[in-house]
Amino acid sequence: MTERPGRLAGKIAIVTGAGSVGPGWGNGRAAAVLFAREGARVFAVDRDGAAMTETLERIDAEGGTVRTHECDVTDADAVRAMVTACVDAYGGVDVLVNNVGGSRHGGAVELPEEIWDEQFDFNLKSVFLACKHVIPVMRERGGGAIVNLASTSGIRYTGSPQVGYASSKAGVIQLSRVTAVQYAPDGIRVNTIIPGQLHTPMVEARLAGQRAGGDVEALLAQRQARIPLGFMGDGRDTAYAALFLASDESRFVTGTEIVIDGGMSVRCD
Repeated sequence: MTERPGRLAGKIAIVTGAGSVGPGWGNGRAAAVLFAREGARVFAVDRDGAAMTETLERIDAEGGTVRTHECDVTDADAVRAMVTACVDAYGGVDVLVNNVGGSRHGGAVELPEEIWDEQFDFNLKSVFLACKHVIPVMRERGGGAIVNLASTSGIRYTGSPQVGYASSKAGVIQLSRVTAVQYAPDGIRVNTIIPGQLHTPMVEARLAGQRAGGDVEALLAQRQARIPLGFMGDGRDTAYAALFLASDESRFVTGTEIVIDGGMSVRCD
């Protein structure tokens, strides 16, 4: 990632899902590292503290400012405590990146009802709860920026029946739009990033087992074949979009989406 220091200088940023299931650039890890590099004081959050080890090491190595916090972002009390801990540590919240999410395979018939509920808790309720408890803090500070992560599965069929994931990620997009309009008078901007077929640590760790019988190379080939640009991005591509939306450069941008997918979602075939 190219160093462009100072774009978030003085800002306090919560990044949820700041860990990763393996080495490399997941969305949350990349955002946390890039935000710290750009001058933010980062409050890195994950339900598994150990998953943030590499994130913390990378930020520390560059002299950035970061504190970590373990939180289940589907639990209202835990999210409330997370926001309080950030305010206690840094004095407020200027930026919120809602990055937690994950998919489960299955269409309307085969997906178990309990997995449907789980998908909505994990992908959508987590965003709702974080916004619920961060927005009052931002209002007191005179504004802020919220960046929510959805998925191209929320805007089109991407090759795998995952109806719970697709529906909940579509919900993230509309939650962001409604919240953006409601809180615009308070100086709070809310936007959505829509990543596509990225090559993140989760591909090897989880998706290959769900969709390709454990054959990572086969899954990578399937995913890349859908991308007009001919290669897969990674978490750094998402992080750069989040940096723009979190910074004052996007001061006139709210209630909209940035698609990060190499052109996949606009293909006709």
